[in-house]
Amino acid sequence: MGILPVLAYLIDWGWLRIGPPYIYININPVIVYLGPLALRWYGLMYVVGIVIGLRVIHGYTARKGMNQDMVYRILWWSVAAGLIGGRLYFVVQQPNFVSYYLAQPQHILATWEGGMAFFGAIFLVIPTIFWRARVERINPLVALDAGVLFAAAGQIFGRIGNIINGDIIGYRSTLPWSTVYQNSNSWACLNPATCNVPVQPASIYELLTNIVLLLLMLYLARRLRRPGVLMLVYLFGYCITQFALFFTRDNLIVSFLGLNWGLKQAQWTSLVLFLVLLPITYLILRYSKPVPPGEVAATYGIPQKPKPALATAGETPEIEEAPAAEPASNSERSEAEVEEAPAAEPASNSDTKRSEAEVKEVNGTANGQGDSKDTLSEGQVTPLRSSDGSTG
Repeated sequence: MGILPVLAYLIDWGWLRIGPPYIYININPVIVYLGPLALRWYGLMYVVGIVIGLRVIHGYTARKGMNQDMVYRILWWSVAAGLIGGRLYFVVQQPNFVSYYLAQPQHILATWEGGMAFFGAIFLVIPTIFWRARVERINPLVALDAGVLFAAAGQIFGRIGNIINGDIIGYRSTLPWSTVYQNSNSWACLNPATCNVPVQPASIYELLTNIVLLLLMLYLARRLRRPGVLMLVYLFGYCITQFALFFTRDNLIVSFLGLNWGLKQAQWTSLVLFLVLLPITYLILRYSKPVPPGEVAATYGIPQKPKPALATAGETPEIEEAPAAEPASNSERSEAEVEEAPAAEPASNSDTKRSEAEVKEVNGTANGQGDSKDTLSEGQVTPLRSSDGSTG
């Protein structure tokens, strides 16, 4: 205890003071007002969490064969599903669900008012990632492993937003590390019973367990070769830590299926999720095969669209058939036939002489000239008979 007064003087920034004897938080959840809109630390932490989460999984997705365009296409669907699922699951758990949210439905999706349940985000994001992985033709379990690694990293900054917001309140406590919320705009001070009162720092406990879980997953991410196991580690780790940490949180105790075990809503959800994970674990260990070294994990065992064939070296690429030409006119066809007709072979000397002799014989007969002679060959004369039979 002697060191706490020293720390009190070293860390006294007005918005944060440590000891004695507690941790005092005096942070306005609103950073700045922009007209009717309020920029809050909680929303800013979501943005920071998304950016840091992408940086954390960058190397992992690259090793698994997922390019950045694919990651972004899956990411935006998952972020939307996480916000909707987390908000709806928070709303349905509230005791004033009917009197406030159903009576004024415009508040149901008003995330800027605060209040998110991470289990709801998990329940809606998992089927969303599974669906988008099928669209991208990659192994859904590989995409889910990357998704939970992203969630574990981003959730840390969400917990920082919870600490500033004062929306995770523990039971009253006199422990030296108890937190005291002093800002009138914090969620803790909306209830006079928890404003300026030392309580268990449940949000800090959540932050520390998230850090430990992320470190464990980063260690396993380079060693596990069976898709889906990293997802199981995260889900089991999250539901177990939530079940334990909610014993320190000042939430309503509810019954479930007629069972009154003194548990809160999140603890019942943790139990149900734990039971559901048992058969899922069996199926993953049974049917998800380790990826052999050298194979691309994202596409291993997943049918891909056939790629168009490319001409290899030495092969003549196929030439597309030209469209049929229009029929040519008569004049064009005649000119083409003349151009394409082969040249006649020159006649030999003997053929020429024989043709000349035949022509002369015919001419002589027609004219009745008995004395006409035709030279058949060089140096030979053959007498021709006249029409009356005499020889000339």
